[in-house]
Order: sequence, then C-alpha cells, then structure tokens
Amino acid sequence: MKAIWNHKIIAESRDTIVIENNHYFPHDSINKEFFKPSETHTVCPWKGTASYYTITVDGKENVDAAWFYPEVSDLAKGIKNRVSFWRGVIIED
Repeated sequence: MKAIWNHKIIAESRDTIVIENNHYFPHDSINKEFFKPSETHTVCPWKGTASYYTITVDGKENVDAAWFYPEVSDLAKGIKNRVSFWRGVIIED
C-alpha cells in the first residue's frame, strides 16, 4: 500500500492494518522528511489519545493529515507504532 499526497509517496508498506476504513502504516514506513509533529491531540474512546503530523511536500502543507497513537488501549494494540492518514492523502495499492 502507498500513501500519496501532492504527487509524492509519503509512506509505503505491504503491512498495513485496516481499522474503521483507515489503513495504518508501520511508523518506520513513513518518509520522515515530509512529516512534522503537530501540537494537536484528540481522544478516541476505544483507541486512546491520538497525536498528529503535518505533512509538507514541495512547499505545500497539509495540517494534521496524519495521526498515530503513542499509547493505545488494550483494544487497539494492533495499531501501536502505526500511522494513518486523511485530509486528501490518497491510499492505493
């Protein structure tokens, strides 16, 4: 699977986990040059507290377009150390 934004592959892995229609990529599969930590955090009642990344590709910024759970609940252990995307990031095979 590939995560693409602004015509660049920002993550790629054969090992994604799909939860609630979102592909979660292993953290080490992201192209770190495009990711900047964000101060945004949200809470999911069953997964835990999410942290976000802003993605920057060729001077264009996609604020909070990637999220991950630094600590997960027992129900969400499968997505620990994984990153997912939204806000126009295309996921394709």
